[in-house]
Amino acid sequence: MASRGHHLVRSGLRFANGSSLLGRLIGPAFARLLDQLHDRLEQGGIEATLPDGTRRRIGFHQPGPVAVVHLHSWLSLVRLATSGSVGWYRAWDKGEWSSPDPVPLFDLFMRNGASLGEIGRAKGSARWYNQLIHRRRDNDRRMARRNIAAHYDLGNDFYAAWLDASMTYSSARFADGDDLEAAQRRKVAMLLDRLQLKPGDRLLEIGCGWGTLAIEAAKRGVRVVGLTLSAEQKSWAEEKIAAAKMSAQIEIRLQDYREISEQFDAIASVEMVEAVGQRWWPAYLDSIARNLKSGGRAAIQLISIDHRIFSGYSRNPDFIQAYIFPGGMLIDEPAFEGLARARGLSWDDRTGFAIDYAETLKQWRQRYDAAVRSGRLNGFGQKFHQLWRYYLMYCEGGFRGGGIDVAQVTMVKA
Repeated sequence: MASRGHHLVRSGLRFANGSSLLGRLIGPAFARLLDQLHDRLEQGGIEATLPDGTRRRIGFHQPGPVAVVHLHSWLSLVRLATSGSVGWYRAWDKGEWSSPDPVPLFDLFMRNGASLGEIGRAKGSARWYNQLIHRRRDNDRRMARRNIAAHYDLGNDFYAAWLDASMTYSSARFADGDDLEAAQRRKVAMLLDRLQLKPGDRLLEIGCGWGTLAIEAAKRGVRVVGLTLSAEQKSWAEEKIAAAKMSAQIEIRLQDYREISEQFDAIASVEMVEAVGQRWWPAYLDSIARNLKSGGRAAIQLISIDHRIFSGYSRNPDFIQAYIFPGGMLIDEPAFEGLARARGLSWDDRTGFAIDYAETLKQWRQRYDAAVRSGRLNGFGQKFHQLWRYYLMYCEGGFRGGGIDVAQVTMVKA
């Protein structure tokens, strides 16, 4: 019997991963990739041990993070060169490279993303194939439900084992002395403060998760409609809302954001837009504009990628899109802001906090490892655990490298 989460472990295998007999034959020739990396790593460097046992320092032209990497097979570089981050994960999964701490390596790749250019991105037939598979996961109304279920319906018990008690699966906002739960509630409060809510107001939450923001809003005297496509999330949220005796104030709907057309005083959406895909950015913003009263305020929390590297990123589905969030796409913020303004939505008080997300991810990984050790994640195989740890480390490094940011923004409808 397949273990839980097997569909995610398997899903990325449909993407090209750069392995072939030809690759094994020509693998040593890819040593020249190390020369290119050395020349283009502007900040930080890699202490590399090569398959033949020799050591090499790569980069170190300017201060920055230092990654320690052991290359156990030249095939790892073949995979990286031909299928980018998808192939690099497969190489790690197969034991073709290792590191005592991969986070600094992912930090380096992101920190130097502009200077690295196409190094480490899929090429040729691998790029074409990966794009084809990614397009087949496009978030139309039918596929959006499948994509969300693939990630969020792993089970409420799964997420409860390593998220904090608030069941908040997005970046926290830390202050001195905060534990993770306090930092998550701080984030929710800061987003709600942007909406200037009044008792009796009607709030729409697009992507309501497990219901924490809806409950916190209801405590302010607001009536809330929350939208989710995850049956697991809806079930958990409704139980939590009932326990808080707020069922009369909060309604959770299993509904697509494109299907709602009502009037609300305010709209909140936390790290939802990354799941809709670039093709659907206009539809997402249309939903906000359509459902928001004139003069109403919307507050969103979004994850963006450096505009300078968005074009290359968008043409090359990465490890996250292949294995973790099918159909997802980080935001090109300048383009997204332009789409918002074209719909009569302002773009105000943008506040970024990438390092807070890096710390959130670090704590999630620590909690995940503790859950595995204590046996609270039974039913998931070792390959899934390795995949999930890699995902958390990959994202942490991305935020530490500065090329990925998380921000809260307020939009006011004209």
